[in-house]
Amino acid sequence: MESSASAPSASERYPRVASAMHTILVLAVLGGWALWHRSSVDQLSAGAEANRVQYYLVTILFEWLLVVLVMMGVRRSGGSVLIVFGEHWRSAWQVLRDIGIAIGFWIVAAMILWGVGWLLRIAEVGRAVSMLPQRRTELAVWIALSVTAGVCEEAIFRGYLQRQFMAVTKSAPAGIVLSAATFGAAHAYQGFRMTILIALYGAMFGMLAYRRGSVRPGMIAHAWQDSLNGVLAMLMRQ
Repeated sequence: MESSASAPSASERYPRVASAMHTILVLAVLGGWALWHRSSVDQLSAGAEANRVQYYLVTILFEWLLVVLVMMGVRRSGGSVLIVFGEHWRSAWQVLRDIGIAIGFWIVAAMILWGVGWLLRIAEVGRAVSMLPQRRTELAVWIALSVTAGVCEEAIFRGYLQRQFMAVTKSAPAGIVLSAATFGAAHAYQGFRMTILIALYGAMFGMLAYRRGSVRPGMIAHAWQDSLNGVLAMLMRQ
């Protein structure tokens, strides 16, 4: 009786980090952003002199503003920034450990995504290939965008939305799946098959964050993967 009485309830195991209305607002903003992305990528595909730098800078600004929106909801509910971003590194060992976890995760994830991409017959980086950098100046801003995406998107989708979905469903697997589906939907401008692949990638990031209890390794792997895509795109054009 003592063990059952001391066992945490589902609500205690998966507490909300913000109100339901705040989460609906965040999802609505993400939906509008996905529509803007689709229109912008179409313009980049059609334009001979596409302004990629402007596109990158606007995206960087939006992602940080969305993080601010997320943090406002968390703080309004009495939470801390650490809920979304994870505990601070307190030693060099912790930094190296998370880098090592990120490297191992990236290698395994890359192999899985390559296999699934082959099954889906994804020959290139989908419709979003036009948004990849083609000049050195673009590459520099792209890397800044990649770091922003790694930090902000992991905080938003895994640090915030995944926790909220877990709280609503009272289930970790359901929360991971719903967060991954939202992550894929937010990148739907890249095409249906790429959306499936990105949702799978999101699920892997979700499992990593849940098992590790932190989004920091995912941030490192995410930023590295996006940066690598830009570098490879430049190399292939030369």
